[in-house]
Amino acid sequence: MRVLVTGGCGFVGSHFVRRLAAGGVEVVVLDKLTYAGNPANLEGVEHELRVGDIADPEAVEAAARGCEAIVNFAAETHVDRSILRAAEFVQTDVHGTLVLLERARESGVRLVQVSTDEVYGDVQPGVDATESDPLRPSSPYAASKAGGDLLALAFVRTFAVDAVVTRGSNTYGPNQYPEKLIPLLATNALDGVPLPLYGDGRQTRDWLHVADHCAAIELVLREGAPGEVYNAGAGDERANLEVAQRILELTAAPPELVRHVQDRPGHDRRYSLDSSKLRELGWSPERGFEAGLAETVAWYRDNRAWWEPLKSGEYLDYYRRQYESRLAQG
Repeated sequence: MRVLVTGGCGFVGSHFVRRLAAGGVEVVVLDKLTYAGNPANLEGVEHELRVGDIADPEAVEAAARGCEAIVNFAAETHVDRSILRAAEFVQTDVHGTLVLLERARESGVRLVQVSTDEVYGDVQPGVDATESDPLRPSSPYAASKAGGDLLALAFVRTFAVDAVVTRGSNTYGPNQYPEKLIPLLATNALDGVPLPLYGDGRQTRDWLHVADHCAAIELVLREGAPGEVYNAGAGDERANLEVAQRILELTAAPPELVRHVQDRPGHDRRYSLDSSKLRELGWSPERGFEAGLAETVAWYRDNRAWWEPLKSGEYLDYYRRQYESRLAQG
């Protein structure tokens, strides 16, 4: 089997490439290598890397030649950045998905659209979002992902494209770019600098280990029904403040490092997924959050050479723009 993995140098994408390659699948990676795309994530993995943009039809056609499936991880993904520059998210997450769908339509291959629980918006306590729930995205990021999802489902209905959508909950693990919550808090704690938490820090998320997320996506690639959506959540909800406190314990950092800062606009309080549809296919998460978080924090502690160079240059400019005034006010 030969599979095109777009965004394969990113966090979840690189773990997925490793999983496929370990199973004997021939993998082609198409990645634009933006700030979050890191070829070092695929060191030691057999793959063919093509540098290009999923919004470029020629780059997609060349990379997809001979492939039997496309799995789309390529996306602008960080909510905070989408508030600063929404147009880039629409270009990649909507138009880029359209280009991939056109390629899948022309070649007759399967396309897996990897999406997010954020498309459902704020989920009330005691409720789990199902695949048939309406989409109510709160951020430009979530809206752009919802747009890509709807395009995929429309191409199934209109053109009989073999497309399927996965929606994963908050994913964590090694190699995640340090702008996201867990690596941000872990690396800051290891450096002994403040851990910024939006608002009261009681926003809750369902945390899914990257290995479990990749297992879910591979199962859908192989066995998911065309035109269907599959939620992938661990059912392990934690408040951001609880996550921060646990990271402090794991790094032996002082509790006063936690700093509550001005919340971001449109911040959802809770995400939670009903994953029973995917579980019926035979998937279930294998890594509990406590063990998974401890392993993840240990990875960042032991791999400073991976993340320290990332926390400079572009990242530092973004971090100061995002947090410096908030931390000063706090």
